Amino acid sequence: MLKLIFQILAHIPLPILHILGNVLGCVMYAFATAERKRIRQHLRIAQLPSNNKMVLRVCQETVKSGLELPLAFFRQPEHIVSLFKQVHGWQHIEHALKNQQGLLLITPHIGSYDLAGRYISEHLPFPLTAMYKPPKIKALDKIMQAGRVRGKGKTAPTSLQGVKQIMKALRAGEATIVLPDHVPNPQDGGEGVWVDFFGQSAYTMTLAGKLANMNNVQTLFFVGERLPQGKGFALHIEPLSGSLNGEKSHDARLMNDNVAHWVKRFPQQYLFAYNRYKHPWGAPNRPE
Repeated sequence: MLKLIFQILAHIPLPILHILGNVLGCVMYAFATAERKRIRQHLRIAQLPSNNKMVLRVCQETVKSGLELPLAFFRQPEHIVSLFKQVHGWQHIEHALKNQQGLLLITPHIGSYDLAGRYISEHLPFPLTAMYKPPKIKALDKIMQAGRVRGKGKTAPTSLQGVKQIMKALRAGEATIVLPDHVPNPQDGGEGVWVDFFGQSAYTMTLAGKLANMNNVQTLFFVGERLPQGKGFALHIEPLSGSLNGEKSHDARLMNDNVAHWVKRFPQQYLFAYNRYKHPWGAPNRPE
């Protein structure tokens, strides 16, 4: 049944799908009290507008990101490529390819990262491995795996085994995708540190910094911006801003600073409903 729903959604034209997202976003705003409260709180922490109009818009964009998953999983790659009307910064990827560097592609929870990842994958001469956290619903995990492992796409779980897989791909000169604002789970081997994110301590993965420090690896941030009125997407690619030094806290803070930069560029499309400041079980005490 779940697969059938995804297949139906995948055939809906993007403008209509986004209209549906706006309607369901209003429903989320009205009835998802805990998420609405968290969104408003996180907007305030980021010193962004937190009025009702802004919170509603974030809810709508959040729903759209979910409705776009069936497109990423079931539409043909060439159709997904056609949805991207603008591409900014592709020369950074070309530079890495010319120098035969591994590509560490980092994207926050902004816009449509699954569709953007598929676009990039279709334009690379080698596999792209995306790290992701398997959902609790096994049927959904099966759909996501089938949808992402197509063409040159591969996946790696957020576990020690997945980290090894990612590092192996980078050493082979291939590409990987990591979402740096995912809260690591110590129970799954996820290593993190408490560092600043918009002025508040957030348990932050050290993996992104560790991978970025690997030899012969080019680190690039990217975002798949959702264009208004269902007109498609714009892909933005930029190098990591700032200098890594190999110290875990410093590098994790640098990653957070880069995420904050992108969030401020596209605040309505960031997943503010995600509990970014949670204290995962097994993590050290939050600093005072």
